[in-house]
Amino acid sequence: MVTSLEPGILRESVVELWLVFWLKVGNVRTMIAQECAFCFLPKRRVVFENSSGFAFFDDYPVSTGHMLVIPKRHSCSLFELPESDQSVLWQLVAQARLHLKKQFNPDGFNIGLNEGKSAGQTISHIHFHVIPRYKNDVLDPRGGIRWVIPEKAKYW
Repeated sequence: MVTSLEPGILRESVVELWLVFWLKVGNVRTMIAQECAFCFLPKRRVVFENSSGFAFFDDYPVSTGHMLVIPKRHSCSLFELPESDQSVLWQLVAQARLHLKKQFNPDGFNIGLNEGKSAGQTISHIHFHVIPRYKNDVLDPRGGIRWVIPEKAKYW
């Protein structure tokens, strides 16, 4: 316990501790943002934007037209975002889907996200995949995303 310090010294110590804590937290956040591929997305890549997010074409598409929708705010989980941001992001997903429908005329879509390393998330900035699907792009598309665990995918 610091009872021997004068009030002015105690106040300065508390301010110093707060400043050190703030700088460490600030530096960690800055470091995370600097290492995040999506936090510094070049504007030229953005196809659509709204108040909460961006939509753009994936650099590693699994099909023609594969798009990603990301929040502007850095978050590893969709559920860390306010509900209002989640809702506005879904509007952006719908806008991306409509755009892809008009531009590429796919026969269907897979729309989803990977949350957490165990679920396959490789970039720790949550993002939706909007993946156009085309007739005969795979031999048997039944089950769709269930195939992330092949042994349990087939239920028919």
